[in-house]
Amino acid sequence: MTARDVAGLKARRSELSNQLESATSRRNSLAGKLEDAEGVNKAGIEQRISLLDNRILQLETDLAETGRQLSSAPAGLVASASVGTPLGLNSGQITAIGIVSVVGAASVAFPIAVALARRIWRGGLRRDAAPVAPESAERMERLEQAVDAIAIEIERVSEGQRYVTRLLTEGSAPALPVGQRAAEPVRPSDREPVRASRERA
Repeated sequence: MTARDVAGLKARRSELSNQLESATSRRNSLAGKLEDAEGVNKAGIEQRISLLDNRILQLETDLAETGRQLSSAPAGLVASASVGTPLGLNSGQITAIGIVSVVGAASVAFPIAVALARRIWRGGLRRDAAPVAPESAERMERLEQAVDAIAIEIERVSEGQRYVTRLLTEGSAPALPVGQRAAEPVRPSDREPVRASRERA
């Protein structure tokens, strides 16, 4: 048996112990729920407890076998395998430290990477504006003046329309000076002599 085999047996023993603890805690939790359960729920919980009991029994058997294999290994290999880890940490603790280190580095590097990507993206989209030709500038200035003149004329027309509409909606003719009569409408019979006189002329 080599030192690697001994380290593998120790890792297996540690994993079996963790699984045994998990299965035991789940069984205890189900046993607590069994007291309040009734009918179908109670039967289901009893089946799960039975499965967990079988699992616990298997784990204890595997754990005993692993312990037996470790006890049959030479003492020098067991001691060297236990001393081989840095700072006296087991493999699970070393794995946890590695994961925390990677997550910490990623949490620092990710915002920096995003900022760099945004900067590159904005730099790629930003283009120098093409120089404006003098003819275009003059044309734009004339266009602005024409639009301003049109806007002023439209405002004058709309003001005139508002004035006429106000006069029409008031419905009362302005008062005439003294001695002046209001205009009377021309009847069709009065129009005929005027038209005939124009035709003769």
